[in-house]
Parts: sequence; C-alpha cells; structure tokens
Amino acid sequence: MKKFVFILALFTALTSPVLLAASKDATGSQGSSSQQSPDTAAFDKNLAQFQEQMKVMQAQMDKIRNTQDPQERQKLLQQHWETMQSAMRTMHGMWGPGMMGYGRMGPGMMGGAGPGCCGGGWGHMGGYYSQMTPEQLRKRQYMTDQYLHMQQEMMNNMMWQQQYRMGPPASAQ
Repeated sequence: MKKFVFILALFTALTSPVLLAASKDATGSQGSSSQQSPDTAAFDKNLAQFQEQMKVMQAQMDKIRNTQDPQERQKLLQQHWETMQSAMRTMHGMWGPGMMGYGRMGPGMMGGAGPGCCGGGWGHMGGYYSQMTPEQLRKRQYMTDQYLHMQQEMMNNMMWQQQYRMGPPASAQ
C-alpha cells in the first residue's frame, strides 16, 4: 500500500503544472509584462496523441482482465506500464513554455519567500490572471479542463495497474 501511495504522490508531483513550469523556466520571462497566448493547436495535437495512448491502455486493460495465465498477465501489465509512462511523457510535453499560460512563472512559485514577502503561496497569481485577456483566459481554462481529465484517466489506470499487480484481496471471514 505504501508503494501505491508513493506512486500516486510521485505522479501528482511530476504532472504538477506549477512545478514543471518552474523547473523549465527558472529564469524565464518573469519581468516581461506581455502575456503569451496559450497555443491550443499544439495542445490539441498532444491531446490527440494522449487519447490514442488511452485507447491502447484501455485495450491492454481489457486483455489483462480476461487473462487467466499469471505469466501472461504480468507481461501485459508490463506493457500497460510502459504505455502509461509514454502517456505521462506526452502530458509533460503539454507544459512547455506558453502551453498553458505559465510562461511567466519562475522559481519560488510554491511559496518560496522573497524580498518583502512574508509567506508566498498563491496570492501573487492574482496579477497574473488579471493581466490576461478574456481569450487567453478561455484558452487556459479549456486546456486546464482537458488536462485535469487526463490526470483523472491516468490515476484510474494507475489504480487498475496496482490492483492487478497485487491480485484479488483476501476475503475476510
């Protein structure tokens, strides 16, 4: 169970848009006042690739469910795991500079105190959002909604993966 919780925590940390954007854009355009419009065309291309990977993962899960041979199940689980890793790489690619409107984010985005700051957190993001045009906000919301759905699908697959690796639960008597 601890391994499963660790995997979930690791997945969440690795797919966090703020952490990923901060690591990719440590020096970034933090001082820039111009907002970069999210690139929905590139996002949609990655989304289509992710959806194809999800179809493959669903087919793999169907095979796993229908397999009685433990060795075959382990082989299929390994293939499913590799497909999940590929899908996660696709998700990470969606957080490139300007992809989700995080082009301005830099170090300390998760609460690192800076000069004149007494705690950090999300309070500094108000200016970021207020400088966006309605079109930029609409695009960002669309991308975020799609991304959250992808995260949910990945979490479901991770839970199925864990369940089939552990085997059926012991019956309580």
